[in-house]
Amino acid sequence: MKQFTIPFIYRSNLISCIKEKRKLEDKMKKDFGPTMLDFGPVRIYLARHFGFCYGVENAIEIAFKVIEENPDKRIFLLSEMIHNPQVNNDLQKKGVQFLQDTHGKQLVPFEELSKEDVVLIPAFGTTLAIEKKLTDIGIAIEKYNTTCPFVEKVWNRSEQIAQKKYTVVIHGKPTHEETRATFSHAAANTPTIVVNDMAETIKLSRYITGEEPINNFYADFEGRYSDNFNASTDLERIGVVNQTTMLASDTEAIADFLKNIMVKKYRLTASTAEEKFADTRDTLCYATNDNQSAVYGLLKQPADFAIVVGGYNSSNTSHLVELCEEKLPTYFINNAEKIISRTEILHFDFHQKKELVSSNYLPAATRPVKILMTSGASCPDAVVEEVIVRILSFFEGTRSFDDILSH
Repeated sequence: MKQFTIPFIYRSNLISCIKEKRKLEDKMKKDFGPTMLDFGPVRIYLARHFGFCYGVENAIEIAFKVIEENPDKRIFLLSEMIHNPQVNNDLQKKGVQFLQDTHGKQLVPFEELSKEDVVLIPAFGTTLAIEKKLTDIGIAIEKYNTTCPFVEKVWNRSEQIAQKKYTVVIHGKPTHEETRATFSHAAANTPTIVVNDMAETIKLSRYITGEEPINNFYADFEGRYSDNFNASTDLERIGVVNQTTMLASDTEAIADFLKNIMVKKYRLTASTAEEKFADTRDTLCYATNDNQSAVYGLLKQPADFAIVVGGYNSSNTSHLVELCEEKLPTYFINNAEKIISRTEILHFDFHQKKELVSSNYLPAATRPVKILMTSGASCPDAVVEEVIVRILSFFEGTRSFDDILSH
């Protein structure tokens, strides 16, 4: 896989060495067990896969290269480059301005742009309408497009099944930048609808089977379907694609559920199911799958608690938190400073959408303290190392990084 040039400040020598060692030992990525770092009084279990993915490193490399090569131009990001506060703050410090916030609210009017400006499309991609606005101004968006190749793969697959007259069902968060972009690209070719979770999928299925009056569909899914969507006819042939950062297991469950609904309604067999339901499993993102599989492997290790590091508005990170919370106390933080002391930690509750302070998160009597740790696909390894250093500062007689790496 391509090696990217990203700023040194995002790298960690400790974690780079660990990842390289695991890669050499397990080239086929069959072992999803964690790496145990035995510091003596505390043991940290690092997930097999975590941190920057291909799409994120690609976006960061392009962004910093553009800044370096265009010192005399105004440089804008359509919205956050990725969902990580450190990276976005670093870009802003270098003079990059955001045109929109993460929810699509306009911060700088498009009317203030000129063809001389540089506009970076973030890793999530963007809508066709916004692409047209920028190209109409004369901005060469294709030159500065950091859309993740795996997001584009979802768009391409949507177009392929659209050509076969399937309606696209997107499993994603309706307000997320990536989902908005995927919806735009899919809806340009075929009827399209967004479902957020299995509950909404079950609700949708009741319109497919006729259990619910069709007229209720438009209120139940307001703002979730494409223009001129006809619920009477557009749900007769469907295919499921996803926002690439959703839980892969959830997308697969939603696809399997809807496939079974179609099979039962139209009395299909395994060999004829594709008459009504498109096979789109190849749209699942490898990095999302690897990171989530690594958390399943991580959770097999008994521990006192888990720490998940990443941006609070990062979808893929929140799903890692969700998996960990099912097993043990979990603290979602975006940097080492959130570990206030050995007795208090400030962490994000993504259910309530706010930070909370928890006390006595480090067990007083247990030795060694066992901590599970992972991070989201947009979190720099350097931040994870800082979190490890912060935790170790509360213990005496811990082994050094050099000692850990030499064994």
